[in-house]
Amino acid sequence: MNSSIEQSFSLSFSDKNESTVSHDSQYDSMHYQNLQYHGQVKREFSHRIFVNRSFQLSDIKFFGFDMDHTLAEYKTDTFDLMTFSLAIERLIEIGYPEDIKNFKYDPNFAVRGLWYDKLYGNLLKVDPYGNILICSHGFKILKKQELHKFYPNKFISYDANRISVQHTLYEHPESYLLACIVNYFSNSKEYEQKETGVSSGNLFISYKAMYQDVRASIDHQYVTNTIQSRVAENVEKFISKDARLALLLNRIRENNAKAFLLTNSDYNYANRIMSYLLDDIEPSRNWRSYFDYVVVDAHKPLFFAEGTMLKEINIETYCKNIGSHAGPLLSDRVYSGGNVEVFSKLINSHGKDVLYVGDHIFGDIIKSKKVRAWHTFLIVPELSKELSIYTDKHDLYSQMNRLNDELSQMLINFDSSSKDCPDISKIKDKIQNLVHQIDMSYSYFGSTFRTGSQQTYFASQVTRYADIYSSTCLNLLHYPFFYLFKAAPQLMPHESTVNPEDPLSDSLNHRINRTKSNSKHTVNPNNSTLVEN
Repeated sequence: MNSSIEQSFSLSFSDKNESTVSHDSQYDSMHYQNLQYHGQVKREFSHRIFVNRSFQLSDIKFFGFDMDHTLAEYKTDTFDLMTFSLAIERLIEIGYPEDIKNFKYDPNFAVRGLWYDKLYGNLLKVDPYGNILICSHGFKILKKQELHKFYPNKFISYDANRISVQHTLYEHPESYLLACIVNYFSNSKEYEQKETGVSSGNLFISYKAMYQDVRASIDHQYVTNTIQSRVAENVEKFISKDARLALLLNRIRENNAKAFLLTNSDYNYANRIMSYLLDDIEPSRNWRSYFDYVVVDAHKPLFFAEGTMLKEINIETYCKNIGSHAGPLLSDRVYSGGNVEVFSKLINSHGKDVLYVGDHIFGDIIKSKKVRAWHTFLIVPELSKELSIYTDKHDLYSQMNRLNDELSQMLINFDSSSKDCPDISKIKDKIQNLVHQIDMSYSYFGSTFRTGSQQTYFASQVTRYADIYSSTCLNLLHYPFFYLFKAAPQLMPHESTVNPEDPLSDSLNHRINRTKSNSKHTVNPNNSTLVEN
């Protein structure tokens, strides 16, 4: 174990606990974990892991990791700007107007979970059921009347042929570029706006075609290895480095578990990134030695279905060996492709003994949970910003809650005999204004997880499929490896809004008394006759 890493981690705790930190690194770590376990140290928000489903960390035998945006934390503003700029260059190459090179990237525009409607060219923020929370056509937020023109019920059902879901941080530049392109053509005097696109003379460009061109222009950068090459040439510019990563991987092995890397990146790129992150942390140790198994070119989510042929890679020539690899999987070797069924057999995993850590809600989390019942740990780097804004704007949330309570109280004493509805418009307007203020604190589309009191589609996916989630996988260092991640109780409305101690109305009391009276008789299951209690 590298004691300098251990010591730097111990000394990173808050100043208020500085007096309890020893210079003996092993003691520091053990003492801190004991304090955590007995509840004497409260974790900072940025260190916390949030729980949707309970499980015990000591039951995990295999810790699997994605690479990009998981082990390798990208400097998103820099990386996204490069992606955005390269995509614009490609669009101009295939015939888009030169004017689009004047687009300026806005890192605060998109959030994960947006839907792009290829039919009407709108970016949509929706709730878990397809109800539309925010609709933007280019950079124009559609108001209620305009929205009803496209979506009469403020609702849209998911259709893979019509809807593209922006699952990952990689797709932020795509979302913003789509908005730029739609906005450009919708406001250009040279083009006439139609319901499903724009026209100029004999030319018609549909919003679906715009989407296809934008997606192809970004995909082109990956297919030609343009983005990978630029990152590899200047890794420091695009990726943050943290020595605690080596400490985490060492801790996993110290606790008798195994670690594996499962990434879609090819070996050439993965080797460059992982070497930058780990090779110089401990002398005479290469990055592969931190993992028990390494799989590249995984082709997730295909890996969780039929997959591809499993091959071993020659780490000297970077070439794949001929034929398929039949096993076993060895440490300090690198493998390509395969599928989850073959991989699980080769490492002797049964499903729930794996905790897989990744950032892609669909390719990493949903598929591994549905297909193999792996425990899942979603990395949400933007969570740090979300938590910061949530705490800073807590007074606005409190005001909104008070207004919602006031609204409930105004209506609570009415029943079906009531004829005069009280005027609640002012309170509803105040709530809407607060929702707008809160949303604008986050981004153009507001919070990733909600709009007002309504959760987003992305939030529902996190709740349903991610057992735990946090801003970084390094937050595992703040928990002992015997930790029980315990989910908060999930109450239904009839459980969360009904207080048994509240006074009951006369009519309800009457029904309860009648029920008690009837309960003096029960049915004999043997002869179905009434029997006196």
